[in-house]
Amino acid sequence: MHIYFLQHASHMGPARLADWLVGMGHSHNSCHLDAGEAPPRLDDCDGLIVLDGPISLEDDDPPSWLKREKKLIARALKSGKPVLGIGLGAQLIADGLGAIVSRGTYTEIGWHSITLAPDSPFDLPEHFEALMWHRDIFGLPDGALPLGSSSASPLQGFAWDAGRVIGLQCHLEATSTSAEALLDHPLQHFDGLESRAPGRYVQDRDAILADPRRFDRLAALLDRVLVQWLHSVPA
Repeated sequence: MHIYFLQHASHMGPARLADWLVGMGHSHNSCHLDAGEAPPRLDDCDGLIVLDGPISLEDDDPPSWLKREKKLIARALKSGKPVLGIGLGAQLIADGLGAIVSRGTYTEIGWHSITLAPDSPFDLPEHFEALMWHRDIFGLPDGALPLGSSSASPLQGFAWDAGRVIGLQCHLEATSTSAEALLDHPLQHFDGLESRAPGRYVQDRDAILADPRRFDRLAALLDRVLVQWLHSVPA
């Protein structure tokens, strides 16, 4: 398979996703929307991965590329091709499926525990830890099944159309390097949290990077999700 990444910021790249695809015999390319690159034609790829980004869908002045990206995602959702979104990418997919995307009650930054929903279709442990980096949340699209919840966010992801389409609020693809890249950039839409002051669900840099083994454990979780995702589409 040839997968296209839709990227919204230089510091929010594919992280472990790119290595996983290559290791499993797939190819990939990236479209840097924030750098003015035009979205790919859907015919040029077998699937899409929509990455996180430093904007909110509630922003009053959205970037010029957002309208074109939404159109591409809408076509991909109808195409039968696999679509995966993370963070902003998951919010764009949820929005494309008619769900509400809005500002959450709490900002989640750092490591938090997720409890799998009773009807979750994901092949994941009942409880697991993941890296969070978000303020906005989304509702469950019609016909979708939930991933699970954290203490601050009732929906951490969903699967739609028998798992062909997946949205993840949490960052299973994160590595220590990708986390450092996030921490090195301003929090542009996190309501005054630019200082990364610890809060109820906000951890500081030292806490996030303290234990490298946390990132290693994410790799096994990501593998489960991606294998299940691509196996949902007939060869």
